[in-house]
Amino acid sequence: MAGPEGSRSRRRPEEAGPASPARPLKAPFLDKAGKSAKSLTLEEAVFGIEPKPHLVHETVRAELNAARAGTRGAKSRGFVAGGRSKPWRQKGTGRARAGSIRAPHWTGGGVAFPPLMRSFESKVNRKARRAALRSALSAHAQGGTIGVLDPGAFDAPSTKAAAEFVGAWGKEAPLLLVAQPEEEALIKSFRNLERVEITVPSELEVHQLVRAQALLITEPALEQVQGRAS
Repeated sequence: MAGPEGSRSRRRPEEAGPASPARPLKAPFLDKAGKSAKSLTLEEAVFGIEPKPHLVHETVRAELNAARAGTRGAKSRGFVAGGRSKPWRQKGTGRARAGSIRAPHWTGGGVAFPPLMRSFESKVNRKARRAALRSALSAHAQGGTIGVLDPGAFDAPSTKAAAEFVGAWGKEAPLLLVAQPEEEALIKSFRNLERVEITVPSELEVHQLVRAQALLITEPALEQVQGRAS
């Protein structure tokens, strides 16, 4: 039988020392040449969370469904003009009985079980939408595919300069650019580039972030995006 000393031998392992503080998330601050002059610190609560794929999937489905028009439709026999009376009497003609010339099996008749106008929208809670937006932004931040663009880099529209910038940055396409509506020179420079999508912070959607391989945000737009996601 083990004595008191034997019971003392089972000691709990010593607790580890204090964990080192997490390194702040940073994004390169890019100039017109696509070079990083410095780094900007991103909000940990927006760009540093663990992505939640199920919320991203739910939100992307809702956004794509909301974009569907749902305007298709056809007329049933009750909506086709004509056919109010029997084409011939019930008996005595030798032909099959018929009640209307607008029956589905008649040429020019209505459609049986026709498709009707409908809405494909599905509801996603506001907190879930914001969590999905944070998840998509965090995926770009943690993958190193996000960059912050100097708002004064493009003072005049130039598609050639924008193409050189994308080539110098070296990220894969498609590229998503988030800019303020007032930054017209920047928007006009990038809008003609192939596989480049442009949006404003108020219209940024999760499916755009999921589709994009790289994310480029101007410094003024970054503040609005962080405000929307927080």
